[in-house]
Amino acid sequence: MGADVDVAVVGAGVAGLATARALRAAGRSVHVFEDRDDVGGRMATARAGGAVLDLGAEMLSDTGYSATWRLLRDLGLGADDAPPIGRDIAVWRGGAVHPHLGERRGRGLSVLGRGVAAALLRRDRDVEAPDADDRALAEVGTREVRDYLLQPLAGGFFGWDVGEACAAPMLAHLRAVGSPSRYRTYRGGMDTVVRRLAAGLDVSTGVPVRAVTTTRTGARVVTDAATLTARQVVLAVPAPQAAALHPDAPDYVHACEFRPMVKVVCVLGEPLRFPTESFALAVPAVEDPTVAGVSLDHLRCPDRAPEGTGVVTLVASEAARWLDADDACVVKALTLAGERYLPGLRAALRTAVVARWRHGLPMPTPAALALRPAFAGRPLSAVDYAGDWYFARPCSEAAVRSAEVVAARVLDRAGALSGSPS
Repeated sequence: MGADVDVAVVGAGVAGLATARALRAAGRSVHVFEDRDDVGGRMATARAGGAVLDLGAEMLSDTGYSATWRLLRDLGLGADDAPPIGRDIAVWRGGAVHPHLGERRGRGLSVLGRGVAAALLRRDRDVEAPDADDRALAEVGTREVRDYLLQPLAGGFFGWDVGEACAAPMLAHLRAVGSPSRYRTYRGGMDTVVRRLAAGLDVSTGVPVRAVTTTRTGARVVTDAATLTARQVVLAVPAPQAAALHPDAPDYVHACEFRPMVKVVCVLGEPLRFPTESFALAVPAVEDPTVAGVSLDHLRCPDRAPEGTGVVTLVASEAARWLDADDACVVKALTLAGERYLPGLRAALRTAVVARWRHGLPMPTPAALALRPAFAGRPLSAVDYAGDWYFARPCSEAAVRSAEVVAARVLDRAGALSGSPS
């Protein structure tokens, strides 16, 4: 008896949709299951009153995003669809905004600090196979560099615990993507790519998958409505969810840790600005226990807000404490703290959306990285995995690159079972 589904992909984020598209282009029949009511995963975008509100990922780069640019070209999208931001990221230090975080001309570090930071980023590291250096971020550089560069980026924008997160993957990522002057954002919202991907695929939203088990001929997918058989399954969800759905997953999947992310996206009646030309501000934990970062989305891309208005994103520190808090409490706490960096924020506030990601971004730990080589060399199987955590790298590029690798694995297995090349 044939399978109900040829390839079942669980998760309609960019990793799942890119995997599904590659397999469909190779002639496979693919169905994508998504438990949320819309596609996008952590590249989700909401729209309200003419404003475009990015609830998850916010940027990509000219460099370090080769798989993403290949996908964009394949989708008929180009550089005009991901325009450069053309502004820097600043850091808050000593009661002031200091521009050019992470750049040689950055004013948030001393001359010595800039030299130490440059030395850390000078070493060539492989973003797909971080080296065996398992030192934590809290153990590299000087205190100044940790407090005013590494922690604001890793701890603030990624939500990592710098005492537990390995430094090597973070330093490899920063070297790969280069200066913030190379950063871009998608015109029309960060869900531009996933919407284009989903348009040509069979996707069922609002359908939670409860379990995946392997069988003699493939795999079984359990949903609330039915139990389906599939020749192959790709779990394109955060590693903790993949491990819960498929307990027989490799050790690396079980070892991967994620940290939560909570953001408040504010629609303002006017386009507030920093005293510099920066589009974002990193706030070190030593300076503020509540707000980790502020992004002026109307400066990141003009189409994020109607003329004369603004959109501002506030990233929470210690996101775990806000995951189950009432929306009104989260908005009040973050906007009150945000007044320090954007005076007049609360007076300009018109509406706010709280974005909660229990599994926000993957955090590389020594335990997980030690298991990754075995995961990378694992045998082909009826159940495979995709996502940013595949490469222990907290960005959409890692998700897209994983889709390329996993689609090839699925095709290789099909070819091996049929006795013919894939």
